[in-house]
Amino acid sequence: MKKIHLYSDGSSLGNPGFGGYCAILKYKDHEKIISGALPDVTNNQMELLAVIEGLKQLKEPCEVIVTSDSSYVVNAINDWLANWVRKNFKNVKNPEMWKTYLEVAKPHKIRAVWVRGHDGHEENEKCDKIARGEAEKLQKLHKEEDHG
Repeated sequence: MKKIHLYSDGSSLGNPGFGGYCAILKYKDHEKIISGALPDVTNNQMELLAVIEGLKQLKEPCEVIVTSDSSYVVNAINDWLANWVRKNFKNVKNPEMWKTYLEVAKPHKIRAVWVRGHDGHEENEKCDKIARGEAEKLQKLHKEEDHG
């Protein structure tokens, strides 16, 4: 089984607001960056979407180490999800997104690792910058459309 590092971050300008996400997939000396943006989303939704979109890129079952500065995402993946599934996501935020995560995660062996945000972790800083840039680009586009 290939061992993949998935670094992820999400950003939201306002909560909810314009959001961006970024995932960096690393395998040996290969790197792939996935990013995008959506309007009217929360920071947690973007943190989770980064992981989902990253996992969607994998073409075969892999051992995946997800590195995130989101304790919400890391704790959910490592500890909370089994219980959420058992109670059918009752009182859980973003249940549809978590169900999507479960689908794309199914073939893989996943472990999540938390890192402190804005603390000099190279890939986390890179993801943060790209995610924020995606959100700002979308916000600018909407402002131009409003005043176009």
